[in-house]
Amino acid sequence: DGIAREAALLDGLREAADAVIDTTELPLPELRRLVERRYRGGGGPAGMAVAVLSFGFPRGLPREADLVLDLRFLRNPHYDPALRPLTGRDAPVAAFIAADPDFGPFWQRMTALLDPLLPRYAAEGKKYLTVALGCTGGKHRSVLVAERLAAHLAAQGWPVDLRHRELALPEGSGGMAGRGARNGATAPFQQPGREAPSSCTF
Repeated sequence: DGIAREAALLDGLREAADAVIDTTELPLPELRRLVERRYRGGGGPAGMAVAVLSFGFPRGLPREADLVLDLRFLRNPHYDPALRPLTGRDAPVAAFIAADPDFGPFWQRMTALLDPLLPRYAAEGKKYLTVALGCTGGKHRSVLVAERLAAHLAAQGWPVDLRHRELALPEGSGGMAGRGARNGATAPFQQPGREAPSSCTF
C-alpha cells in the first residue's frame, strides 16, 4: 500500500520527466556513471548519445531498448567447459565466437545498418538511443558484440554508454532474474510513458 501511495504521489512528476531511471537492481557506481553520461555535456556528432547494452533473454527485454539484436544464432561458448566461466570480454571467448563463419558477415551487415541510421535518429531530434544485444545467458555472445560495437561507435565520435546487464548482477542472483522479468524491472533507464519496449528486433 505504501508503495502504491508513493507511486500515485509521483505520477505528476513522472509525466513531466524527460526520463525515468529504475534503480531497483542498479549499483550506485553504475547509477552515477549513467547520470553523468546522460546529463553532462553534449551528444555525439549530431547531439545524440548512444547506449550499448548486453543482456540475456531469460530476464526479459530491456525496457529502454530502441533497437534489439538477437545474437542467439551465433555459436555458444556456454557448451565448452573451458569457456563457460569466462565472458565475452575474454580473448578465448572472443576467438571462439569470431570463428563462427557467420560472424564476419553479420558484423558487416549490422554496422552497415547502424552507421547510417544513427545520424538519421539524431536528425529527428532524438537525444538518446539504446542498442540492446541479447543472447541466452547475457555473458558471452552479447557481451562480445556489445564491446565491439561500443568501440566502433566511439571511433565515429558518438558518446557511448556501455553496460552489461547480466555481468552487473551479483553472484547467485538467479532468483531475482525471474522476478525482474515478471514485474518488468529489468532496465535502469526508461523513457516516460513506455510501458513496453518500443524496439525493432533483428
